[in-house]
Amino acid sequence: MAQQSKQTIKQERDARRLEKVAAFKKEQARQRRNRRIGIISAIVGSLAIVSLIVTAIVISYKPPVDPDSIAIEGVENFGTLSASHIDPQPVDYQAEYGMTVPAGGNHWGAWLNCGVYSEVQQNERAVHSLEHGAVWITYDPELVTGDDLETLRDKVPSTYAILSPYPDLGAPVAMAGWGNSLQLDGVDDERFDLFIQKFWKAPTVPEPGAACTGQTDGPGRIS
Repeated sequence: MAQQSKQTIKQERDARRLEKVAAFKKEQARQRRNRRIGIISAIVGSLAIVSLIVTAIVISYKPPVDPDSIAIEGVENFGTLSASHIDPQPVDYQAEYGMTVPAGGNHWGAWLNCGVYSEVQQNERAVHSLEHGAVWITYDPELVTGDDLETLRDKVPSTYAILSPYPDLGAPVAMAGWGNSLQLDGVDDERFDLFIQKFWKAPTVPEPGAACTGQTDGPGRIS
């Protein structure tokens, strides 16, 4: 039998080098494949996130509502009202304007700072706040207490709104925006939100955009 020829040292070295090169190329190919998979996965994941965001925006988007198009059953409109500063003379809003809760008219020069109050407020100051675009939300303290009162407080806008008790209101809750008022059946009356949409910071008030802070705090201010 013929004797197998032995590899020279150089041939063995070349063979080992070729094996290392082949292993290196194989590892490079594996890494490139993993990078491609990672990039593709990242792109797919990003597209999925974008799709979810777009879907959420589309679902949650509500086109702006024109306040003039909102009709609210039971709103009493008092037409064009005077807006003179007559302090310190008090105003009988029931006698002069036929209003239970004042919704406009003559008032005092210092407005009531908007916020939540636990005590009755001065009509003439609250009306000045209405002149600036605030809404005045009042409640009968004999009818609205406990959880109902907390619910009402949670519904009040954080700016340009006043909440205060008003004894003998004639309804559990009443709302006033300049020249308009509404009596509600309770704190969950669906017309609450409609009134806010229509009259809160309305551009039709005598002094739209004027401040509702920085003037007079009434008694019992909570926030």
